[in-house]
Amino acid sequence: MRLLKTLAFCVFLSFSSVVFSHRPDELIILEIEHGQLAFQDQEMTAEYKAALKRQRMRRLAAMPWHENFVLFTKAGIAHIIPKGLDHILFVLGLFFSSLILGSLLWQVTAFTLAHTITLALAALSIVQIPVAIVEPLIALSIVWIAVENCVFKQTNKWRPFIVFGFGLLHGLGFAAVLSEYGLPKGNLVPSLLAFNIGVELGQLLVLLIAAALVWFIRRKSWYRQWIQIPASLMIALVGMFWFIERVV
Repeated sequence: MRLLKTLAFCVFLSFSSVVFSHRPDELIILEIEHGQLAFQDQEMTAEYKAALKRQRMRRLAAMPWHENFVLFTKAGIAHIIPKGLDHILFVLGLFFSSLILGSLLWQVTAFTLAHTITLALAALSIVQIPVAIVEPLIALSIVWIAVENCVFKQTNKWRPFIVFGFGLLHGLGFAAVLSEYGLPKGNLVPSLLAFNIGVELGQLLVLLIAAALVWFIRRKSWYRQWIQIPASLMIALVGMFWFIERVV
């Protein structure tokens, strides 16, 4: 009987090690999200986080460039789905502004171009704006886009420029996340490019899912009244809640 219990315990340990084990590159992401300890002393906390970041930088520098590229692409996707709910709502706000492909394409292009610029500038330490300022403004950008959807039946000609301005803010938000990972100096440009590609893939997936859900009802006369406006109002309310939460 004791022998059977011992064998069962060994099997359990082996199974657990397989199920709960992670690839080394995944651990880099996991330790950022879940693995950091919290200290009461702020200076000690800062030193601990700095030590973790230096360790990550060494591990990233030792990686082959293609593994590094895959890692940062996955990190970019993960920052949109499932962790970037604020960015998801902003993209959905763009989607619900118009079902005209040309109009939506201009807005998404403006947003992509803008956040790519500020992501690169912030990652290279050329532009630095405190997160305490950026995050509330990102929440307000969500509110603005959603309210515009309710007020205007069609997007106005200035909409891409407004979206471009908001995209600059979102790029700073992406950069804040990227700084937590630490960009390896030897692979700085490929890592930055990979993260941005991951972000774009995440945004594209959000748009494709949204389009699939409303594709067969998009031409209905009641679409704006029962889908577009209610969805935009919900997005605006969530954005306003986040703004208050981030300011207070």
